[in-house]
Amino acid sequence: MERRRIGSLGRSSAREVSGHSGMSGHALEVLEFERVLDRVSRRASSELGRERVRSLRPRVEREEIVRELGRVAAVMRFREARPDWALGPVPDVGAALGQLATQGAVLEAAELHGLGVLLATSRLLRAELAARAADLAEIASVQARLVDLRAPEEAIMRSVDSEGHVLDTASRELKSIRDRLRGAHTKIVRKLESYLGALPERVVVPDASVTIRDGRYVVPVRREGRGVVGGVVHGESQTGATLFVEPPVAIELMNQLRDLEGEEAREVRRILRELTAELAPQTDAIRGAFDALVDFDALAARARTADLWDAVVPEITADDTRGLCIREGRHPLLIESGEGPVVPFDLELLSDERALVVSGPNTGGKSVLLKAVGLIASLAQSGVVPPVGAGTRLPVFGSVFADIGDEQSIARNLSTFSAHLANLSDIVASADAHSLVLVDEMGTGTDPAEGAALARATLEELVRRGATMLVTSHLGELKRLDSEGSGIVNASLHFDSERMEPTYRLVKGRPGRSYGLAIARRLGFPPEVLDHAEAYRDQGDGQMDELLARLERHEREARDLAEALDLERAEAARLRADVEGRERLLRDAERTADARAREDARKLLLEARQEVEEAIRSLKGAAAGGEVLEEASREARRKVEQAAGRLRDRAGAPASRSQPSAFAPGDPVRIRTTGSLGRLVEVRAGRALVEAGALRLEVALEDLDAEASPAERGEPGRRPGGWRGPARDAARIEVDLRGLRVDEMERELTRALDDALLGDLSELRIIHGKGTGALRQRVSEILASDARVSEFRMGGIGEGGAGVTVARFRS
Repeated sequence: MERRRIGSLGRSSAREVSGHSGMSGHALEVLEFERVLDRVSRRASSELGRERVRSLRPRVEREEIVRELGRVAAVMRFREARPDWALGPVPDVGAALGQLATQGAVLEAAELHGLGVLLATSRLLRAELAARAADLAEIASVQARLVDLRAPEEAIMRSVDSEGHVLDTASRELKSIRDRLRGAHTKIVRKLESYLGALPERVVVPDASVTIRDGRYVVPVRREGRGVVGGVVHGESQTGATLFVEPPVAIELMNQLRDLEGEEAREVRRILRELTAELAPQTDAIRGAFDALVDFDALAARARTADLWDAVVPEITADDTRGLCIREGRHPLLIESGEGPVVPFDLELLSDERALVVSGPNTGGKSVLLKAVGLIASLAQSGVVPPVGAGTRLPVFGSVFADIGDEQSIARNLSTFSAHLANLSDIVASADAHSLVLVDEMGTGTDPAEGAALARATLEELVRRGATMLVTSHLGELKRLDSEGSGIVNASLHFDSERMEPTYRLVKGRPGRSYGLAIARRLGFPPEVLDHAEAYRDQGDGQMDELLARLERHEREARDLAEALDLERAEAARLRADVEGRERLLRDAERTADARAREDARKLLLEARQEVEEAIRSLKGAAAGGEVLEEASREARRKVEQAAGRLRDRAGAPASRSQPSAFAPGDPVRIRTTGSLGRLVEVRAGRALVEAGALRLEVALEDLDAEASPAERGEPGRRPGGWRGPARDAARIEVDLRGLRVDEMERELTRALDDALLGDLSELRIIHGKGTGALRQRVSEILASDARVSEFRMGGIGEGGAGVTVARFRS
């Protein structure tokens, strides 16, 4: 992975306290705090909003920090609800407001236009915030300061434009004056054009036309024609050969024009005075709205930045007993550079852990990590949502100290080491339990043994004071300070030893190898020199590097195994989801097929019923002779068997069949194709004669299923030879048709008749109401045409009388 670099660091000897806190101005400069704010400020809509963002500094009061971050969070929610909404222009009206407060002052048209624009922006934002006030309680003070002064706003926008012109629409009088002015101008031009055309050729300049000099209309003539033209000379050409003369014929017209211009100026002044007077009583309210708009603009810039950084508002803890916890932290300038994805880091210091010693190779990102931590703390305390993820927990630091990078100064006669010592001296003198201390390459720049001793003593002293520290170092002495109860914890930025490149992943609890000799070997350093260097290494350092190498190898193997397990889990989950999906599809297909089969069976049963009814009607009409009656009966059985055959063909082969040998005459059976119940009468030649109610049906033996007797099913007994159709809801003994349309009534009555017959009822009570009698008449017609109904009558006393018809069915 290519290293992501930050621009060179500026340096200053400043040690002064800056902003609202004890944060060192030097530390903020080292961290490039103002550079980050400048990038944030660019997302404001106005220059005043940008200035307000650039002026932010860290605060030390937790309540103020939480309140400010809450205000930014509210604007983030507002932007999420209205992603396309944009704040209107916020012009700088500070000077105009100052004049407005002065008694008798009259604002110019451009100043009034700026105030009108401000009022429009205030009104629109006020309405937006009011519509979502319940969700934006944190910025209620912004809404409260905004104003809606529609009347003066509209008067201003109707009267002046952005160029500082007073419009004709400002007043009727002004429009009238300007109409007369335009007419006067036209009259003068025409008069002079006519006059110019009448002059002798020796006087007139070629291609001459009416022009203006010193605000007066003039004509160009030759110098020698001055006496011919007369009038007033208002100028001459560069050569002096041409004079610009206002002829006597134009002087009177020009005087009239000047009078009209004077009237126009007085009317314009009157309009500006009235507009100013209308705004003057609202000066304080407008100033409050102006400040609120700039405030909101700065908040919106921070909210936009948080969205672009994919940042989450961190928790600001009441004290540091819960330690420091940064989730998915990133350096803001790396994000702003747009050079690619930034590797996030997780860093946590528990309440008993005061110092984190980060080691690892050069170019591994240690310095960037220190700056990122310092910026995250400083930005959060300034009211800027830092680039962190959910779960981030930050204490409030009263001061931040940073010694990062090379601060050599020729002018101050300071070497690099001396500059580091000066910074460490300031830190040791000022840091306390509420300080964040960031030191890069601690203990370097001098004799390694002395540097390590000084670094250890400084580190232990600051830990004793309770300061929160992050230091980077290559010194083995500092790496060995990590022990239980010391308050010092090792960490490293992971380095891929196989590809010899940094991964920028922070690993807590383990020191990092510097890889100096390994990197040198890869870069082609002479092998024999490197072999001698390996021999000269301190034995303890060599053993530590070997131990760290084994740890890294085991960690890599464990990570590879975990990745393989994750892949297997993902594949298992995919297969499980695929199987479950197939099962759902099969169940859906079965339900669809079952529903379709039931619908087909219902239709075929209706067809069969119609054919049976036709057969019954033919039996009724047959002669009394036995042979004819027998022939009609055979014909009826044939039609029923044909209908049953169609149903059998449509339904397909049954899933399981009863053994033909299991049937005996008198057994209750079910005809599979129709679902009808009956009693087996006789079996011959693979055919079965089944008695179903008043009918005897001959069907294939394979189309029969054994049916449990009523006693076996625990049901009340039925009369011998009883017939039952396919299972349905319990039959109704009455049906209410009142309030239905005729077509609805016919469907409901037919369904009730079917249910009554299939439920083996002897009669059905039909409620149709009295009314006009039309519904009763239609019910009677349907019953009279239904062959299954033996008779029907009007309801008797206690049955509903004329509002009810009782139908009886044939046995």
